[in-house]
Amino acid sequence: AICGHGCKYGECMGPNKCKCFPGFTGKTCNQDLNECGLKPRPCEHRCMNTHGSYKCYCLNGYMLLPDGTCASSRTCAMVNCQYGCEEVKGEVQCLCPSGGLQLGPNRRTCIDIDECSTGKALCSYNRRCVNTFGSYYCKCQLGYELKYVSGHYDCVDVNECVTHAHSCNIHAECLNTEGSFKCKCKQGYRGNGFDCT
Repeated sequence: AICGHGCKYGECMGPNKCKCFPGFTGKTCNQDLNECGLKPRPCEHRCMNTHGSYKCYCLNGYMLLPDGTCASSRTCAMVNCQYGCEEVKGEVQCLCPSGGLQLGPNRRTCIDIDECSTGKALCSYNRRCVNTFGSYYCKCQLGYELKYVSGHYDCVDVNECVTHAHSCNIHAECLNTEGSFKCKCKQGYRGNGFDCT
């Protein structure tokens, strides 16, 4: 089976037919599926969509059970947690619905961890890290775009000279470089390529 546009998070099952891995959707399986919007809802109380998955959490005063349901808990109500709580060895601890969140100084509310600045993010050399609430994603570096090349997705250099996304003078030549471009004044003109006289 050949899928001309590829299947980013899935497998090619027939001519341009992708079977997406759980948590993904779209013709080329390149979109995250928002499980929180599905019917029936996957969580009893609150749901947080994550890349390729989701996390359940409970209203204040409830405890999250392993099956995603919420049980009323007097101890949780007393602690006043933002995202529900769990009891560990008789001790009540507030929960954060994602590994990209951590308990704040008050031990009740959750604050975001900036994986991009802490160095926890894993992005390949040609991608840059973008922090989100509770997570992060890797985006192509400036001057590169995501393209399907020889069987997989990769960040490929944008040729600004072809796409006319350059700011060279009309009397200058545009020279494409990896991730950028250069301008050189044409013969008979002097300048830096952006200003030619």
